[in-house]
Amino acid sequence: MTNYILLTIVLSGLVTWLLRVVPFVLVKTTTLPAAVVRFLSFVPVAILTAIFVESLLVYRPGAWPGVNWENLLASLPAVVTAVITKSLLAVVLVGVIAMAVIRLLGWG
Repeated sequence: MTNYILLTIVLSGLVTWLLRVVPFVLVKTTTLPAAVVRFLSFVPVAILTAIFVESLLVYRPGAWPGVNWENLLASLPAVVTAVITKSLLAVVLVGVIAMAVIRLLGWG
């Protein structure tokens, strides 16, 4: 491994670390306006929604995305469980069990 590659890896790691740590340090020393805090409260929901929707789609080059029916079928009871219980553990358990049943029955 050349010094150039090693330096690139170390500097990339440093930049990544700084981008993750500096915002926490800045926020800890200052108070954010209420509007910013309210806006930032939606970030986790937006990220989880993007991951969820991405798992329901199948990439097809040169065509519209298709639907991953196995994931869609397994997500239905999980979403219902989330609405009813609001328990992450229950949602995960129902989702895993639903996926296991779908694969066992060959519906995917």
